[in-house]
Amino acid sequence: MFYDRITAQGIDPAAAAFVSETEDDPAVRQAFDRADEIAASNQLKVLHAMQACRLSDAHFTESTGYGYHDIGREALEAIFAEIFCAEAALVRPQLISGTHALAAALFGNLRPGDVLFSPVGAPYDTLESVIGIRPAVGSLAEFGIRYRQAELTESGGFDYSAIRKALEEEPLIKMVTVQRSKGYAWRPSFTVSQMGELIAEIRKVRPDVCILVDNCYGEFTEEREPIEAGADIIAGSLIKNPGGGIAPGGGYVVGKREYVERAATRLTAPGIGGEVGPTLGMTRGLLHGLFIAPQTVGGCVHGAVLTAAVFARLGFAVNPALGETRTDIVQAVRMGDARRVLAFCRGIQQAAPVDSFVTPIAAPMPGYADGVVMAGGTFIQGSSIELSADAPMREPYNVFFQGGLTSAHARAGVVYALDALKKEGLIKL
Repeated sequence: MFYDRITAQGIDPAAAAFVSETEDDPAVRQAFDRADEIAASNQLKVLHAMQACRLSDAHFTESTGYGYHDIGREALEAIFAEIFCAEAALVRPQLISGTHALAAALFGNLRPGDVLFSPVGAPYDTLESVIGIRPAVGSLAEFGIRYRQAELTESGGFDYSAIRKALEEEPLIKMVTVQRSKGYAWRPSFTVSQMGELIAEIRKVRPDVCILVDNCYGEFTEEREPIEAGADIIAGSLIKNPGGGIAPGGGYVVGKREYVERAATRLTAPGIGGEVGPTLGMTRGLLHGLFIAPQTVGGCVHGAVLTAAVFARLGFAVNPALGETRTDIVQAVRMGDARRVLAFCRGIQQAAPVDSFVTPIAAPMPGYADGVVMAGGTFIQGSSIELSADAPMREPYNVFFQGGLTSAHARAGVVYALDALKKEGLIKL
């Protein structure tokens, strides 16, 4: 019935049939079942955290101005800390993105003369300006904070020899940053277990360093989170996984209290920290989104699994492959051609509930070195927990698919993308 209805909307029946056949693959069904199991487990985790923190409708009241004594904000942050097994949390609408949350954690916990170290290669594009890899006003580099990194191995694993060497040679390393999701790189996203092994090796050499994990796109895709694997602090965006598609904005930093408080001081001002910050009537929406987030993320994983299976059948390289453990909602497909990237994104845009009539094109974006094409007809601007796709316009022309507020919409996005590619003669079915 689903695929009959979608062809009635002008979709090529061959594209719908190809996706339908792929969905019936036992390996796809097994991956769907695993995603559902994880979603159910995480749903209970969120439920129990809200119960343990005695969430009440009294917490949904609005605060304005300074936001002193905002009991809803306090409950929200206590719930985040409980879910992520952390001492403290900073969850604020004033954090406008995942990059902003990470920047608050970095600037709050590093001082002039310190060194920031990445053991997982280059950071996500927007963090290059924050760090100063790409010169930018106000970067860490401008404050005398240096950066170095160890490259991954050819297979995408950790180069422990290079990591130990860097940690031993550079006593001024005060923070280690680990990016969980692949970003725009063609590498594996790191599972919580893999990050735990990395953190344990780092601790053997430098037990004193603060370990920060960029958790964007990873929340609720596994049954554990990075704090449980030994990270000191993690950060992310509420218009990605933990907002459930309902949060209208915001970001979070959770972890050890001292590190979270320093991030709060960076967000506001010295001497003020996390004691202020009005929620402006957003608390109920943030909590509502958090509550449904595990199921929303599970639906996103369905879409990512199906995308991997469909495009692998067509001979495209995909990352991760069907059957591999998933630790984020991002599915990368190596298109190998700019025209295919643009057609894929046009298909995703045509599948949107908002601005489905718009044609996405590549354009300069703040924080990115290359032109970027972004498809996403979303209810919340820039919300990548909603059906979306994006790609930097550079070789080898990888496109990154993610999101879908429901499993059905994520599946529809795959069909629309395939349809757009077929109609433009860029693939054969």
